[in-house]
Amino acid sequence: MKKPEHPFRFVTVSYITRIGNQVATNLGELRDGLEMCSDASIFYHTFQSLSRYHFLTEGFSNEFAQWVLAALNSPMLAEQLAAPDIRAYLTLSDLRTDLLSITDQYCRSHPEETGRLAFEPFYFLESIEVTTPHTWEAWTLEEFRHWLEHISNESFHYHFLVSRLRSGLRTNDFSLWFENELGLKSLAQLTNRIDVYTNTLEGARAILNTFIDRELAA
Repeated sequence: MKKPEHPFRFVTVSYITRIGNQVATNLGELRDGLEMCSDASIFYHTFQSLSRYHFLTEGFSNEFAQWVLAALNSPMLAEQLAAPDIRAYLTLSDLRTDLLSITDQYCRSHPEETGRLAFEPFYFLESIEVTTPHTWEAWTLEEFRHWLEHISNESFHYHFLVSRLRSGLRTNDFSLWFENELGLKSLAQLTNRIDVYTNTLEGARAILNTFIDRELAA
């Protein structure tokens, strides 16, 4: 394990929510909303919703899919909208394109469902991210392991998932630091493979702790 040139600096994060200017009362309006809403709205209903539902191990963390299932009773489309793995996306525009394509194709295949009134409307909300550098920083893997126990789920989500949008890389802040600063390529790869869909955020954090403990014991 090499000596790092830079510490890992943890960040605290909070989100301000506001109502956008799109509302969907049927599938056609959802399709139009997906095309016209802000990137901040796409983020709120996909990336950030995974953080809000960190305690769930079943169901859809994607709120577009949740609404389609609960308000439109369209399980087929709901499953399709929930299928894209947000870890694979480096830009919100790419995620929007795929969600819109899925909805478009379904509307063309099921025109009779396009105008059917939903049980309740879907409000396109937006998320404004506010970050603050934390006083906690780690120069060693032992220190990183210590502070990892204390950060919030929002901070873990920010460094582990949202970082992909910020860095434009198919990885996360933790893995980047492990590999670039500590020379721990294997730990970086293991960390990047942790599945936040089959685990809660707490579960993902516990798995990461296990990987770090193994590295420290080696």
